[in-house]
Formats: sequence, structure tokens, C-alpha cells
Amino acid sequence: MQDYWHKQAPGKPLFPELEWSRPENKAHAGKLLIVGGHAQSFAAPAEAYGEAMKARVGTARVVLPDALHKTVGQLFPAAEFCTSNPSGGFAQQCLGELLAIGQWADGVLLAGDFGRNSETAILLEKFLDKYSGQATLTKDAVDYFTATPLPLLRRENVTLVLSFAQLQKLAMGAKFTKAFTFDLGLLQLVELLHDFTEQFSVNIVTKHLENIFVAAHGQISSTKLEQDIAIWRTKTAAHAAVWWLQNPGKSFEALSTAVVEK
Repeated sequence: MQDYWHKQAPGKPLFPELEWSRPENKAHAGKLLIVGGHAQSFAAPAEAYGEAMKARVGTARVVLPDALHKTVGQLFPAAEFCTSNPSGGFAQQCLGELLAIGQWADGVLLAGDFGRNSETAILLEKFLDKYSGQATLTKDAVDYFTATPLPLLRRENVTLVLSFAQLQKLAMGAKFTKAFTFDLGLLQLVELLHDFTEQFSVNIVTKHLENIFVAAHGQISSTKLEQDIAIWRTKTAAHAAVWWLQNPGKSFEALSTAVVEK
């Protein structure tokens, strides 16, 4: 077996020392900015907030478009609001506010439910260009970058928690020399993930062949699922973002540990 492939059993992290060294004081447990939602949905950022709390983040702030204010204001008191566009998504005017909160945060989670909106697409692209800290993307936040993925894939401090189909589209958009096809065997997929994260700076978390794979800097961990999970990305992304911001110099170890956390 390749020396870059590490197999992890469910509930048995490869790097238990990360659990032992976790901060006990919330003041030292990190600050996470969660961004997502549009006029028709805020489920993803709300779930991400709850999962970040379960993952023992120190503090989390959630920013939604203000088209949701009447719907969410009392249901979700943790929410903050930023200017929305006529379609109910984030307007470009939010850039300065998100960057300001980003300076407060140790990491940002673009949690999804952004809808499909060209103005929101421009905002997210500009935000990731100007914000240099840790950024975790999942669900439709990833979709905004599948057509022109190279700036995202070459950016430092990016983790993508994405479906296998999304990974396939990103690789095609980046003109990666090998295809992520659904008929790949386990060993072939591990080799491709190794090559992909050797070529690009991005960290990858994806689910395929009844495993969750973590790929970072050419290192791969695979965690066999005890049972398949259809809805997994938001929870996994929230835990990944928290573990990563608490272990900023150990992205592979942190992300591998995050996927076995209950």
C-alpha cells in the first residue's frame, strides 16, 4: 500500500493526540464565521451553526442575507444579516462587512443554500480573493467555482467538502489530466486524490465507495462508513472547519479526525 494512504476505522481517529490537546476553555477554542442562505432557505447555515457548537468551537457568528430577516429573526437569534439583492441572495455590498468579520474569525465556512445568483457568485469570488484565512466550502458554495476552478484550487487555506460529482466537475474544469469517474476502484481513487492534492493547494473531503476520503498535500485518509449517509456534507464541513481552525498547522490530521467525530 502507498505510504501516503492511511486507513482509519470508524470512531478510532488516526491522530488521537489532537483530541487530547483540544482547548478546554471556549475562549481558546476558535472563532468561526458561517455564511450562507438565501430568501428561500437557511437550513444549511443553521445546521452548520448547530454542528459547530457540537464540535466545540469557541464562538460562531452566522451571516445571512437580510431577505431572511422577517422569517429568521426570532427563530434563529444567533443570525446576523447583510444586504440582499432583489433575488434574495447576498448582494455585492456585503463584501466589506464579510471581510471585516473575517478579520475577527479564525476561519470561514461557506455553508451553502446560496441559491443560484450571478451577483452572489461575484461576491463569493471577491471574498475568497481578498480574504486570506482558512475557508471551508460545501454544498452549492462549491458549485459557484466549478466552471472556473483554478483560482480556488490554487488558493492556500481552502478545504472543499464536496460530493464526488462536484469533484468530478472541478477536475474537469481545471483540466486535470485524469478523470474522476464513478467506476474507479478504491486504489485508483486514492492515487488520483494524491495526485490532485499534490498539484493543487486545496484540501478535499469527499464520500465514495462507502468511505469518506480526506486528501491534503498528497496525504490520503479513508474512513470506512458503518452505514451509508445520504445527507452528510453540512455536518462534516462544520466539524472539519472547527477541527482545522483549532489545528491550523495540521490540516490533514485535523480533517481526518473531524470525519470520525460523532
